[in-house]
Amino acid sequence: MFKRNQMYGFGPTIVAGFLIVLSLAWMLIALFIVQSFMYRVILGTVGLLLVITAIVLLLRSRKIASSKNIHESIVDTLFQSDAVALALINHEGKIVELNDTTANMLGYEERQELLGVPIMDMIEQSSQEALASSLEQVRAGKIESINIHALHRSSFPLELHVSCEPVIKDGRVIGSLLISHDLSDHKRNLERIRYMAYYDDMTGLPNRTLFQIRFDEWLLRAKEDHFMLGVCYIDLDNFKLINASFGREYADLMLLQMADRLNRLLSEHDFVARMEGDSFALLLNHLEHIDQLLERAQHILDAISEPYDIKGVPVHMSASMGIAVNIDPDDDGYSLFKKADMALVKVKETASDPILIYSEEWNNSSYERLKLQHEIHRAIQKHEFELYYQPQYDVVQGKIVGVEALIRWNHPTKGLLSPLHFIPLAEESGLIVPIGEWVIREACRQNKEWLDAGLPIVPVAVNLSIRQFVRNDMSLQISKILEESGLPPEYLDIEITESMSIDINEMNRTLVAISNLGVGISVDDFGTGYSSFHYLKSLPINRLKIDRSFVMDILKEKSHAEIVSAIIAMAHKLNLQVIAEGVETNEQLEFLRSLQCDEMQGYLKSPPVPSEQFQKLLYSA
Repeated sequence: MFKRNQMYGFGPTIVAGFLIVLSLAWMLIALFIVQSFMYRVILGTVGLLLVITAIVLLLRSRKIASSKNIHESIVDTLFQSDAVALALINHEGKIVELNDTTANMLGYEERQELLGVPIMDMIEQSSQEALASSLEQVRAGKIESINIHALHRSSFPLELHVSCEPVIKDGRVIGSLLISHDLSDHKRNLERIRYMAYYDDMTGLPNRTLFQIRFDEWLLRAKEDHFMLGVCYIDLDNFKLINASFGREYADLMLLQMADRLNRLLSEHDFVARMEGDSFALLLNHLEHIDQLLERAQHILDAISEPYDIKGVPVHMSASMGIAVNIDPDDDGYSLFKKADMALVKVKETASDPILIYSEEWNNSSYERLKLQHEIHRAIQKHEFELYYQPQYDVVQGKIVGVEALIRWNHPTKGLLSPLHFIPLAEESGLIVPIGEWVIREACRQNKEWLDAGLPIVPVAVNLSIRQFVRNDMSLQISKILEESGLPPEYLDIEITESMSIDINEMNRTLVAISNLGVGISVDDFGTGYSSFHYLKSLPINRLKIDRSFVMDILKEKSHAEIVSAIIAMAHKLNLQVIAEGVETNEQLEFLRSLQCDEMQGYLKSPPVPSEQFQKLLYSA
């Protein structure tokens, strides 16, 4: 009944052949037996009509056969396609034909395994009545569409959308065609997309996006029901040491254990999310008072500080927590979380207590400082800093002999900021250390790029912060940066300030190590600090830099002129080069030339410029 290789148009072909034979016989009789010319014409005409009729019948039979062959090809193509699951069911409810897609969807490798099997054997009992009712409607010539639960060969359920359509032959329904679509697979894909959008792939915790959604929801409930809510921002202390000591795999295992601990500590009303890296956020709801919040916060940090078993190695880790409470009715989820973030920044800054609750009593200046400190931290991560370059010139010949790298901050809302706006706070908070390391690395990278381009490059000078200088590994860090960048050490200068040189023995050890690398060393802002020359003999210094405050009034203040003259004379006796900064007029330059100052730097020749503009100055040098 449902064979796909039937012959179509066989009957009309036989009739056409019979007519052709009959017409040929008729015409032979007319030509050779009938004597009358008129009868021959009549009989011949009849025979010709029979031939034409036979040809028409033959052509029609071929057309019908061709059309049916096309339909047959379409059916074959559909049953062989992987795009849709098809099955033919007879009136007894048995599968008489199906494609491989249907068999595979149900967990069978070969379609033949299901031929002759009752369709109800594939359907969950809860869906059998609905399918039977739909098949009954199909026998009446109707089209039905239902969702049912089928059984996979492995016994797990499949949710299918099935379209049931009648198969008609000679005007009567001879069976049902089932076209199925796996809703389970579609739902799994949707769930996977949702998971990727709202959950952290490594720990399985909700991510920042879902946290913000839930935070807004709970904050609205807290306002309506008048209960206290605490948002806690947690950051692990010195987590980078875990990565550096054990590797990322061990660090990830530790984060997984921490995520599990946080999950077990929370009630059904609370919420935890991984924000980024080793930072986590908690929502503690339905709190009765601040003491309860602090008690729970301490309990959480105590649990975090318990040793972690990383592949048999016990690892101890502490954490810091910034907290904000929904006291201000104008706070939304974003502003309240920012307060928790600010509290965390202050915890890291003071290091006196691992927990701090944001206080609304903090004045605006303190708030702005914390905000700026937070923005500096983010600027490091988002690569918002860049270097400008101010050339240094030979006083006599006027050619470029060096360049100072000066940091600028491309603030997303305030525009380009000079160091005066952020370096003092960076020094105070300790953020100057990663900023300073980036400056050295970027200056070396850029100078090596100019060297590779064939430019007449000169040493690039970078300022060294006191916080960087006291690091025991400063010389090792510089050595590593030079090795990574490939810049020859003679093309790097380190600038220190007088105030760094109070502890001569300590400074000397570091400076000697840096000097042994082949790196030049200059004393910046000379004359503004202790103004003593006694330590210059013992330190490996190559150059003194006269502070701009003396150069500015060198023609107006006699004392300034005398100080500059003395610095140049004594530096030359110690075989040190002298560079004056802040030169803005030709008169200042001429005076410095008369004092035999070696080099100058200032707006008279060039302000600090981006790397592209300084490259043009090198081209023209």
